[in-house]
Amino acid sequence: MVSKIAYIATIVAALAVSTGARAADLLPATAPQPVPSSSSGWTFSASPYFWIAGLDGKTQILGLPTVDISENFSDIISDLDFAFMGAADARYDRYSLFTDLSYVRVTTDAATPRGIIADQVDLKSVTFTAMVGGAYTVYEDPKLRFDVLAGARFWHVETRVALSGGLIGSLSRTDSANWVDGLVGVKGSYSFTDNIYATGWAMIGAGGSDLDWDVLGGLGYKFNDTVSAVAGYRAQGVNYSNDGFTYDVIQHGPILGMTIRF
Repeated sequence: MVSKIAYIATIVAALAVSTGARAADLLPATAPQPVPSSSSGWTFSASPYFWIAGLDGKTQILGLPTVDISENFSDIISDLDFAFMGAADARYDRYSLFTDLSYVRVTTDAATPRGIIADQVDLKSVTFTAMVGGAYTVYEDPKLRFDVLAGARFWHVETRVALSGGLIGSLSRTDSANWVDGLVGVKGSYSFTDNIYATGWAMIGAGGSDLDWDVLGGLGYKFNDTVSAVAGYRAQGVNYSNDGFTYDVIQHGPILGMTIRF
């Protein structure tokens, strides 16, 4: 594990051609829920959610040495500027289309060791993901629904570092990467009662990255045919490396969300 100060020291030691990436991020398709057997025609749902995620892995920017990162949610939330996470789903009979968006912006700063080369380093990280896909229900009965799915996820990761004071004076550098991964997987739900159900998904793929995967398991409570809530645990990993930029991380932690169907 490399702390914030240690990471900044690495940047300064590399003559501040800079940066560090850290973020909390993302989510996938809407958590599947039991659909009333009497439903017909199109149904739509919107699902805002909050992922209480920590981050483990390694990152590299601008060709600098690779840095190990390990941060829990409390480390990230203290530096969080803005975050949005939400999904939507449109279903007709056994077919469905879904989308999932996540945007996280984190900013932090710290004094550099001894303050000789620079007095302070400011770090800003932005992570944006957008997934679109389709699913088909291969099995459904009054209690169980099981879907297969395929889709694509777009990633944007950007990191900016700014140094000020000391021998450097003022210096700023930005590095970023964009890529798309194809994904396949399954999702499903099982009703224990009219109100309580289990739900989950598993996805895996690649494309711009060497590996992209996402798993979730949770319990849901259906208040009525319109509103339900889900609490569970989600883990997502991606391994991207290209031209001196590496983003090889696993995000994991509890996830809370609600779904409004109309």
